[in-house]
Formats: sequence, C-alpha cells, structure tokens
Amino acid sequence: MPRQPVNDLIAFLAVAREQSFTKAAAKLGVSQSALSHTIRGLEARLGLRLLMRTTRSVSPTEAGERLLVTIGPRFDEIENELAALSEFREKPAGTIRITAGEHSAETILWPALETLLPQYPDVNVEIIVDYGLTDIVAERYDAGVRLGEQVARDMIAVRIGPDMRMAVVGKPAYFENRPKPQTPQDLTDHNCINLRLPTYGGVYAWEFEKDGRELKVRVEGQLVFNNIALRLNAALVGLGLAYLPEDVVQPYLRDGRLVRILEDWCPPFTGYHLYYPSRRQASPAFALVVNALRRRV
Repeated sequence: MPRQPVNDLIAFLAVAREQSFTKAAAKLGVSQSALSHTIRGLEARLGLRLLMRTTRSVSPTEAGERLLVTIGPRFDEIENELAALSEFREKPAGTIRITAGEHSAETILWPALETLLPQYPDVNVEIIVDYGLTDIVAERYDAGVRLGEQVARDMIAVRIGPDMRMAVVGKPAYFENRPKPQTPQDLTDHNCINLRLPTYGGVYAWEFEKDGRELKVRVEGQLVFNNIALRLNAALVGLGLAYLPEDVVQPYLRDGRLVRILEDWCPPFTGYHLYYPSRRQASPAFALVVNALRRRV
C-alpha cells in the first residue's frame, strides 16, 4: 500500500480529536470544504470509512478509532521532539498552551508572563480560560492550572501560588433591612449570587469549614454567572451576597464598599498548581514558563 500523505493523516487527527469539521478546519487554517475533501480522499485510498458524520457531530468509526489511538501519540512525539530542538537555538522558542481558571489566569499567569515574554520574543503562550477540569492530554494542552486538590495524581504538579481563602461579601446597604448571617445555613434566607461550573453540571455549592466541620450550602438568588467580574459587580451594586476569592474583594473591604461575613467559616486552603503529564519532555520554552511561575510562590 502506498504511503499516505502526512498532511492527510494530520487532517484526520484534527477532525477525530475535535469531533468537528468546523473546529478542525479553524485549527488547521483551511476551509471546511477542503478538509472534507482531504478526509474523503484518505478514506477512498484506504478503502475504509474513518469518520461517522451526522448533522450534529463527527466521531471515529472502529477503524478510525484504531488509527487515532495508533498514530496520534506518534505524531505528538514528533511534535514534542521538534519543539525540543529549540534548545539548539540561541533563544528558546515555541508555543505553550495552558488551560486555567479566570482567577489564576489573572492573578498568577498574567503577572508572570507580563515580565517574561518581553525577554523572549520567540516564546508564544496561549491561555484558555475554562472552569471545567479539562483533560490536558486529550485536548493537547502543555499544562493546566488548578487548585492543589484538583490535580490528578499521575501528573507532575508545581506549586505556583500561596494558600487562598474565600470570602462572603455584600454591600453595606444590603444589610440595612436584613440580619447578617451568623452560620452558613443562614445564607438560604438571602439573595445570593451564584456560580455555574461546567464540571459539576449545575450551580456551585458554597463550601465552608470550621473546627473540622465541613459544610456545602446550595444558595438561591436572582443571578447566576460563570465568571468573577460579574459576581463582584453584582455584589457592589447590592444585588446580593457573593462568594469570591479573598484577594479579589480586599480593596473593596478596605474602602468600605463591601463588608465581609462568615469569615470564621472560610479557612485557608491549598493554592494553585501548574500540572502537566509526567512523560512530557520539557522544552526550553516550557521550562522558562514553569520557572517564571515557580518563582512567584
């Protein structure tokens, strides 16, 4: 059998991994029609259907899954080796893809990269903000940033942030006609600003701990958001109570625009870690980013 063009196999891997011609075409920088033509040509030469197509999704057939599992890791190894060749350049180069939550991206990643990147113009960094617990291997990220307890045990984890605390806050005017909650259970009588997380498939339950007792409280309110900025803004205008990272609300606590409640129910917990597969061969560019983040602890 003649060798299949490498670009055709790369095209197949992109579609199989993204499970979408639209996403794969955007990733490869080609049109959907050109990509579809490439896949049809590959299937015709192999005499096999590699992808099942419906109006809503694309998924590998049994033959396609076998090809994906067989050649996918080999192409990844080739890419990693090519990236590793950058160590022979005078300056590190390459693209590093990181998935992180909004708070860690703004408070940990950005300050480090703001200083690092001007010194290394050939190093590119892509940060995807995502609250879900992304499979960084399947999604082909170089690394992820999550809280310590969320990192899988088969990953290398590097601490990049200090311990954290959460804070329940509200505008002083909010409490003018309402009693301040004395326990987490009292929050059920208040208008709370909720957070929706894709990983949990629903609204996040606020977590508390005191004297070894852990509580999760599902609160109710008029507003649900999936980011920090909107929850903070809603609290600042008095639309309810918000559960936010302590460092985010500190400036507003100092100037009196917000007040804090249930502080004794919000103990410190393990901060952010950068994590990546143990089998990953660190390129000079990746090592630079890791070292820059590690120094911030």
